[in-house]
Amino acid sequence: MDVAAAALPAFVALWLLSPWPLLGSVQGQFSAGGCTFDDGPGACDYHQDLYDDFEWVHVSAQEPHYLPPEMPQGSYMVVDSSNHDPGEKARLQLPTMKENDTHCIDFSYLLYSQKGLNPGTLNILVRVNKGPLANPIWNVTGFTGRDWLRAELAVSTFWPNEYQVIFEAEVSGGRSGYIAIDDIQVLSYPCDKSPHFLRLGDVEVNAGQNATFQCIATGRDAVHNKLWLQRRNGEDIPVAQTKNINHRRFAASFRLQEVTKTDQDLYRCVTQSERGSGVSNFAQLIVREPPRPIAPPQLLGVGPTYLLIQLNANSIIGDGPIILKEVEYRMTSGSWTETHAVNAPTYKLWHLDPDTEYEIRVLLTRPGEGGTGLPGPPLITRTKCAEPMRTPKTLKIAEIQARRIAVDWESLGYNITRCHTFNVTICYHYFRGHNESRADCLDMDPKAPQHVVNHLPPYTNVSLKMILTNPEGRKESEETIIQTDEDVPGPVPVKSLQGTSFENKIFLNWKEPLEPNGIITQYEVSYSSIRSFDPAVPVAGPPQTVSNLWNSTHHVFMHLHPGTTYQFFIRASTVKGFGPATAINVTTNISAPSLPDYEGVDASLNETATTITVLLRPAQAKGAPISAYQIVVEQLHPHRTKREAGTMECYRVPVTYQNSLSGGAPYYFAAELPPGNLPEPAPFTVGDNRTYKGFWNPPLAPRKGYNIYFQAMSSVEKETKTQCVRIATKAAATEEPEVIPDPAKQTDRVVKIAGISAGVLVFILLLLVVIVIVKKSKLAKKRKDAMGNTRQEMTHMVNAMDRSYADQSTLHAEDPLSLTFMDQHNFSPRLPNDPLVPTAVLDENHSATAESSRLLDVPRYLCEGTESPYQTGQLHPAIRVADLLQHINLMKTSDSYGFKEEYESFFEGQSASWDVAKKDQNRAKNRYGNIIAYDHSRVILQPVEDDPSSDYINANYIDIWLYRDNLLSYFRATRDQATTLQLKDQFMKPCMIFGEWYGRSSQPVS
Repeated sequence: MDVAAAALPAFVALWLLSPWPLLGSVQGQFSAGGCTFDDGPGACDYHQDLYDDFEWVHVSAQEPHYLPPEMPQGSYMVVDSSNHDPGEKARLQLPTMKENDTHCIDFSYLLYSQKGLNPGTLNILVRVNKGPLANPIWNVTGFTGRDWLRAELAVSTFWPNEYQVIFEAEVSGGRSGYIAIDDIQVLSYPCDKSPHFLRLGDVEVNAGQNATFQCIATGRDAVHNKLWLQRRNGEDIPVAQTKNINHRRFAASFRLQEVTKTDQDLYRCVTQSERGSGVSNFAQLIVREPPRPIAPPQLLGVGPTYLLIQLNANSIIGDGPIILKEVEYRMTSGSWTETHAVNAPTYKLWHLDPDTEYEIRVLLTRPGEGGTGLPGPPLITRTKCAEPMRTPKTLKIAEIQARRIAVDWESLGYNITRCHTFNVTICYHYFRGHNESRADCLDMDPKAPQHVVNHLPPYTNVSLKMILTNPEGRKESEETIIQTDEDVPGPVPVKSLQGTSFENKIFLNWKEPLEPNGIITQYEVSYSSIRSFDPAVPVAGPPQTVSNLWNSTHHVFMHLHPGTTYQFFIRASTVKGFGPATAINVTTNISAPSLPDYEGVDASLNETATTITVLLRPAQAKGAPISAYQIVVEQLHPHRTKREAGTMECYRVPVTYQNSLSGGAPYYFAAELPPGNLPEPAPFTVGDNRTYKGFWNPPLAPRKGYNIYFQAMSSVEKETKTQCVRIATKAAATEEPEVIPDPAKQTDRVVKIAGISAGVLVFILLLLVVIVIVKKSKLAKKRKDAMGNTRQEMTHMVNAMDRSYADQSTLHAEDPLSLTFMDQHNFSPRLPNDPLVPTAVLDENHSATAESSRLLDVPRYLCEGTESPYQTGQLHPAIRVADLLQHINLMKTSDSYGFKEEYESFFEGQSASWDVAKKDQNRAKNRYGNIIAYDHSRVILQPVEDDPSSDYINANYIDIWLYRDNLLSYFRATRDQATTLQLKDQFMKPCMIFGEWYGRSSQPVS
């Protein structure tokens, strides 16, 4: 040790007591594990415990300290008890050592107090394999003086175990003094003063037995040495006996009484003297639990006098190995017990009583004293019964009915059953049709003298036998065959009923009941009408009955009404009576209506170049009311075979006139009349240019021949019948007839033109109103005035047009064949390539007179060979401008065919392509989704630069060339007013559209 340094100031002493670093830089001069503390504990790889109450302080010889002068000089580790509370501990941990065999650890220590008080306790702890600290193996308490004392520690450890020595300073209640350690050496040879223990072995005992540890140490036992057995958890067991083996060895015995599983732990031997202490390695106390089966024995076989079991000794509670197996059994009703040793997995118990209950357990034994465990769970089982003595006697039949049989038998006693538990059973079986069979057994009350077998099929051979059964065997009686009585038959199968309908008869067939329950003698069928499609057919009446023999399963019912539903009830009979009836409803087919005989009768009343008037006579309904009357027009072709009236088939597929033209059909439906319109004979004009139930009746072509057919149709549910007859034939005209202009038939085209013109005017007015409202809301009052002026101008224009038409009509009234004002001036401002101009107008080889003749000749005006998107020429004849006013007045006052009927005949739906309007960039420009501009006649604007879709507007060119002068006057007046109201920009767009259309006539709008 170094020479003590001089005294230092207090603040220097406090600095010296500050915690030292965990890691050192210089290794001590001793072997691994030793330390002189000259360079501090870190240099020796010593560590403070992280979980103690305070820390050891390093005192260095090269630095001043605060300790009193009487304390030793030099470098060492010290604890000042006066700075801490009683019970607080500081631990200094040595490095973990793994060397094999015995080590000797030598160290210096002192416990000093100026007043001679107790500074505390110095404990030495040895922790093995990083386990718990346990109790100290060496300690010293109280004042030891101011001089260093030496002690040694003999530690026995063996690979692969490791240990760690810990110096622990514990503050006492006096809280005065110092505890110091220094010069720790780890020697590789045994200690001189402390004994070394040999390897301590593990001890294994059965639970409930005594366990003994024997420790052997090198060295002679000293009388004053302390010796004990230390448990890992800290419990100390005192020594039971010591004995000197020779002059260098002694043995110590430690006994643990009646150990259990809770005593199983690690134990080591410890001895302590004034110079030091010795400690052995840890040994394990192993406490084994005697084995006990988890499951009861398993029953493998049973007989009247034996039981074969499997021990089930593999699954146990406790410890093995198992050296002995025993079977313990007894009667559950007795008190004696018998045990047999078993050397196999199975065992057979012999000489047992029949039909007796036994309790069987298994005992298992392991090595060592007290190795036999408790008996396992019991197997409670019973031996079998003996086989019955004899079979029961033959059954006696007490009663036979259609669905039950009553039987008698003798009383059965124990002398016959030979068992406490037995069953008496009646088994029966029988065969039905289609090789079907059924068998069943019924348990009976052995004490009852009679038993009834129910739910048997009638008129069936039933085989009966009696069976006596116990767990050991069975005895059966001989079979007895009994036939049950007949019963009423079951119903006729519903799925077998099939009815074939005709107009005035029904063919009905069926099959025999699935359960005849005897011999079928006859079938009875009753039927009656329950409803009819024809209201004239009486349905209320008594049912009629038909009887068939047993071998007749079909019948034809004649003289029935067409279109009438009949309900049939069919039932079968045996000698016991009729069974339940099965019902089915069958409806006769309806008949085609009966038309009057037109043979030899001329139905034609009047004939013109484009019409033919025929007399229609009502038909007679047969089975269903008349649904509709149809007039069919068939065009005659010279190469087509003439249809014979007697073998003629009716036209069942409705074809409109438009579809016949586009599809090339040889016929079309001119009209469909409801039956209420023909209560009695009435004339009908074919070609009157009217629409009947969606079918247009167009004028007939004078140069073509036609057959006129009259059809009557009855339709109910999914059945339709039609009857037809040819009532007239119109021959083709050889010369072009002189057609007298009929105002009622020539006004259609002009009306359409006038309607379209009026629509354009209204659209332009609405467009102006919207533009003015959106653009200049503050000029609302001025816009109202402008709109008022505009409507006034429109009134003047329309009145002027009406006066012009009236003047022209007056001229035509005097001369029906005279030319119109436009015909006289040969006015045709359209260009030949205008797609809106009909083919007949573009013919330059015809004069004005011929042009007028085309307007009057309705059939010739059809645009054959030219595809017009408006189909005006195809649907309606042309109307002269001079006759327009008269035509409008007639259409207003007409009761049968007016504007409503004419409007319904217009074409509906899409008639041309509109691909440009459907583009995504143009959809938002369409104000309404159902008013879209067609591609062929849409208005194309001057496109804006870099915007190819800017040429689109929701507008089309329309055929209003007849009213160009009036429209130009209207636009000029409206433009002047718009200029006055500073609305010229809003007005110019529609004017540009109109001007682009009118530009075709080389007269631009100014």
